[in-house]
Amino acid sequence: MMAPKLRITAPTSARRHGLILPLCLSSLLLILLFFSFRLTPRSPDPAPLVRSASCNYSEGQWVSDTRPIRPRYDQSCKEIFKGWNCIANGKSNGQDLLRWRWQPFACDLPLADPISFLERYRDTNIGFVGDSLNRNMYIALVCMLRRASSEVRKWRPAGADRGITFVRYNLTLAYHRTILLARFGSWSATSDGGALESLGYKQGYRIDVDVPDQKWAKAPNFHHILIFNTGHWWWAPSKFDPVQSPMLFFQNGVPVIPPLSPPQGLDLTLKHMLLYLENWVGPEKIFFFRTQSPRHFEGGDWNTGGSCRREQPLSANQVGELFSVERNGTNVESRLVNHHLSEALQESRFHILDVTSMSEFRADAHPSTTGGKKHEDCMHWCLPGLPDTWNDLFIATLSTLQTK
Repeated sequence: MMAPKLRITAPTSARRHGLILPLCLSSLLLILLFFSFRLTPRSPDPAPLVRSASCNYSEGQWVSDTRPIRPRYDQSCKEIFKGWNCIANGKSNGQDLLRWRWQPFACDLPLADPISFLERYRDTNIGFVGDSLNRNMYIALVCMLRRASSEVRKWRPAGADRGITFVRYNLTLAYHRTILLARFGSWSATSDGGALESLGYKQGYRIDVDVPDQKWAKAPNFHHILIFNTGHWWWAPSKFDPVQSPMLFFQNGVPVIPPLSPPQGLDLTLKHMLLYLENWVGPEKIFFFRTQSPRHFEGGDWNTGGSCRREQPLSANQVGELFSVERNGTNVESRLVNHHLSEALQESRFHILDVTSMSEFRADAHPSTTGGKKHEDCMHWCLPGLPDTWNDLFIATLSTLQTK
């Protein structure tokens, strides 16, 4: 049986006055709140952290992590090219490089987990195709995974320069060295004459824009995932001197007349290489193109006394000055190459790995004087170092693609 409700009543006059006062106060409070809301501008809601394909990992900033350093691997990894092993070579800020973490403005870039990666990509072949900057990235990934799984087999699959299989997981990584993507070799004028000879050319380099370099031509058939890059050598007068050893472009086996400039040749080469991949490779393959890795020469180019001895990342203003296209400075190459890549890759099946923006800040992360060269190395990157973040970007992007 329910207990009766207890009712306490006040005298009538007291009840009447007791109701009027709270009602008046409530009404006044509502009026004040209303005008306060109308007169006070609202601050925008904070942007939520995005963890999906809509996240733009390329826009962000480097933050110094004060937590104890927990390196993914260390200088003992035998895969590291000697000139890139900045900690072993005694670079003054070699250890400090591990404290910098890339923080996108609107999301988080997760650190790659080697065990999770090995498990997820069992029975998978992943190829890096390009110049030595893609080798930088390849070695960083190999070293990270070797720390988690040491049973490996080294070999050279599908014409690769080097490769490694993690036996327990049957996961293969390989690096295919090619500086132009297209086949190229030395060319000399013949006594029979020809179109180039008639224009006065005596020697140079023949680039067949429609023929892939044999070092990677078979890679798409072997690998399930490919990461491409090209760029540095297209602006390399030390090798492709416009007078002494110019780039001479061929299509369908004959020289392109009138001769093309290197930027025009890059455009035509990218067009044909994309066609090769589209026509020859099935839709189940996943292709990435990594944007240009920036150089940080100051005071001159690599062969004119340029150096990179900073020990902190650049500010946004310093980045703007060092990479200004309008000023056409020493390091403008990266943004010029990216313009050509952007045009060529529109509506293609390639996924873009934009490492340029995050890397432009890192003038502190090159081997510099510890690179073991006659000149300072302001192009490649210390390992461990920045390429580890490139791999975080690669793995996060790949994971997003495969969860759609």
